[in-house]
Amino acid sequence: MAPDAHPPTSRREVLRQALAAAGLIVGGPFLAGCGSSSRARDVKTVVLPGVELAEPDANGLRLPAGFSSRILARGGAPVDGSANHVWHKDADGGAVFPRPGGGWIYVSNSESDLGAGGVGALVFDDQANVVDAFPILSGTTRNCAGGSTPWGTWLSCEETLYGRVYECDPTGATPAVQRPALGSFRHEAAAVDPATLRIYLTEDQPDGRLYRFTPIGTLPSGAADLTDGLLEAAQVHGTDPTAVRPVSWHAVPQPNPDVAHPMVPTRFQAPLSSAFAGGEGIFHHVGQIYFTTKRDNRVWVHDLAAETVSLLYDGDVSDPVISQVDNVTVATTGIAFVAEDGPNQRIIALTPDGRAGAILEAVGYPGSELTGPAFDPSGTRLYFSSQRGPGAGGQPWGTTYEVTGPFANL
Repeated sequence: MAPDAHPPTSRREVLRQALAAAGLIVGGPFLAGCGSSSRARDVKTVVLPGVELAEPDANGLRLPAGFSSRILARGGAPVDGSANHVWHKDADGGAVFPRPGGGWIYVSNSESDLGAGGVGALVFDDQANVVDAFPILSGTTRNCAGGSTPWGTWLSCEETLYGRVYECDPTGATPAVQRPALGSFRHEAAAVDPATLRIYLTEDQPDGRLYRFTPIGTLPSGAADLTDGLLEAAQVHGTDPTAVRPVSWHAVPQPNPDVAHPMVPTRFQAPLSSAFAGGEGIFHHVGQIYFTTKRDNRVWVHDLAAETVSLLYDGDVSDPVISQVDNVTVATTGIAFVAEDGPNQRIIALTPDGRAGAILEAVGYPGSELTGPAFDPSGTRLYFSSQRGPGAGGQPWGTTYEVTGPFANL
């Protein structure tokens, strides 16, 4: 591996030293015996007992008993309840935000190309009625997934070679802001640790990295100051993927290589960092970061306190209950819900002890993928899209759904 093309800037090095002094950076070699001797849970997966999917309902979804669905929006068509806002095509990652005064907002990325991407918002009242819809970001490209922040914003990630992250206001009251400090690379998704306000990011490359961004500080509002900070890439120690393995972090000296100033791509600037086979969804839940890698069909868990990585699901060695992992969310019950990017068009429930089973399936959408799973504040409504399902006029522009049911009883 060639050495880094540029040394760290003085400001970034000062920040790194300050964070190290505060104990916020883990690095350097690990002691012998701290590697792969500790075994992870058995990752062989069985089907969830008692969860059977019925025949497709009127909206083309197979659901368990006690669950129901409705269509909220179709790509390329005006949203009912809005002032004729046309819902975006190619819906992808999403999240739900409580709405001041009651109700909530579901935001949804658009993975459209050539500047036609962005983010749309569906606004619900406290009775779950759609009462408005509008864009909160436009003019961007291939906004794939992203992540919500504890201070109430949406981080929308561009999946392009020099893609950026945009911080968006779900209410649309303030314009979206580009956040270059989070790096320029083929972003997939983001998750925030509410305890430290660090942001964890996945990269959709066959040899992508798991990144960590430490903000420079906080704003008077309590939000993280994302104008600058330290971007790092993870190194996972040991070679046994079924083991609980320690993690250390290495600084990325130049987070923003671009076509005008070509240099070492972001993922190669930390030579000791570990490659992940196509990073996809990522989500924070109770001190753990769940993330997926599509090319080896795995669901990983990064324990933030222990600084370890382990497998929750391994599609390489277990029965492939999940065919192609993609977006992920985690319910308050600790159950992870993994959307599939593959022929089966399902969302899979994955329990903390490794049991898995489909909780819904979309029928009649060949060549699509399910995207953007997110729960409403009550945990009884799940929002998601079929990215290339029949949209307006039967066009393959996507459909956004709500499924209601006793998810806590799974």
